[in-house]
Amino acid sequence: MVNETIVAISSAIGEGAIGIIRMSGPESKNVLDTIFNSKVKASNYENRKMYYGHIMKEGVVLDEVMAVYMAGPHTYTKEDIVEIYCHGGVIAIKRVLDYILEQDVRMAEPGEFTKLAFLNGRLDLSQAEAVMDLVSAKTDKGFDVALDQLKGSLSQQVTDIRSILLKVVGHLEVCIDYPEEDIEDLTYDEITSSFKDVKDQLEVLLKDSSNGRIIREGIKIAIIGKPNVGKSSLLNALLKEARAIVTDIAGTTRDVIEEHLNIQGIPIRIIDTAGIRETSDQIEQIGVERSKVIFNEADMVLFVLNASEPLSQEDKMLMDLVSNKKSIIILNKMDLNPQIEMDHIYDSFKDHEIIKTSLLKDQGIHQVEDAIVNRVYDGDISQAPDALLSNSRHIQGVKDALKSIQAALTAAENRVPYDFIEVDTLDCLEALGKITGETIENDIVKEIFGSFCLGK
Repeated sequence: MVNETIVAISSAIGEGAIGIIRMSGPESKNVLDTIFNSKVKASNYENRKMYYGHIMKEGVVLDEVMAVYMAGPHTYTKEDIVEIYCHGGVIAIKRVLDYILEQDVRMAEPGEFTKLAFLNGRLDLSQAEAVMDLVSAKTDKGFDVALDQLKGSLSQQVTDIRSILLKVVGHLEVCIDYPEEDIEDLTYDEITSSFKDVKDQLEVLLKDSSNGRIIREGIKIAIIGKPNVGKSSLLNALLKEARAIVTDIAGTTRDVIEEHLNIQGIPIRIIDTAGIRETSDQIEQIGVERSKVIFNEADMVLFVLNASEPLSQEDKMLMDLVSNKKSIIILNKMDLNPQIEMDHIYDSFKDHEIIKTSLLKDQGIHQVEDAIVNRVYDGDISQAPDALLSNSRHIQGVKDALKSIQAALTAAENRVPYDFIEVDTLDCLEALGKITGETIENDIVKEIFGSFCLGK
């Protein structure tokens, strides 16, 4: 592969104090020497020292900048890197970038700097993916999980598991290839013990993966109920702002309203739906149909009932729908004279959390937030393990590895020939290697880094 020099804007596009252009590759220092006018020549640059000067083209100043040269291999990409700190406006950055591209430099592809870090061995694939998770983290918890992964917590655990398997495979291959030699065999009991250890570690990793995925990707929650029960009031209370129109007129919300919020470190997409009921109003009917689609796609439902009136047929129809969904039941308007059949509600939702609220008086909203967190974590909000799986690709890799090690364990327990055991063990190794990038296909690597932002 030709070792090219690449460049990209590494700061957000728009108006700001500083705009950063990053260049990586063997010509980085020479290009800086060509375009940068300062009191110090590039040949005399000290590593990692910032210099003041101007980007000059044919005697014309393009921008007043600061620049730094970082010598490989102790850089992000393990190559020579130059960073130029321009004024943050779009024009300033574009003028400097265009001039750099006139040199022997090409525009970097999305994620190419991090891809170089992976290909040059500075990061494994799981750590490289953590970089993008850090950039896109929506909560402190999500950021902390990504930071732990970048530090290598997941990589180390996968490496430790692979080392157990590689030791077993090494013994198996010697015994298979040289059956006539006087070699001390691993006993089936020793193989079984190693496989059980691997299986236990994989199960621990997988156990909290749903929590990790939620922390990384968030959860989709739909607010469901018939018209005029307080769904929009609930949305406004959770958002701490008047986002949805609230009136006493049934059917005010005719379309879905989607917002993002953070509840105790959990990123949430919350959707206020149109009240689900039979209606002859064509516009409201479209909203009702959309609400049904949202209900089916939601990870969790907040089912709102009006406690100030008896259950209607619409309420009972929705109760049947909600009973098999991860749901929180909210009895709203408790400040009025309760008329709802409480015993029927509690009998129908024995396995669901039921919360009484008066959203008009801001009562019960904190209990709703606590209930959401409880339902997300299935009541277990324990300290997360050091290596928390949060990436869907990693979760699938561990699932595949677990399936293979279970097959290898069964084979070992049944004392089948070594070569049959080895096949499943190698499958397990390959599945784990895909997490860290040791056994990943090039097209998957390209797809992963293609999802990164430009300049990272």
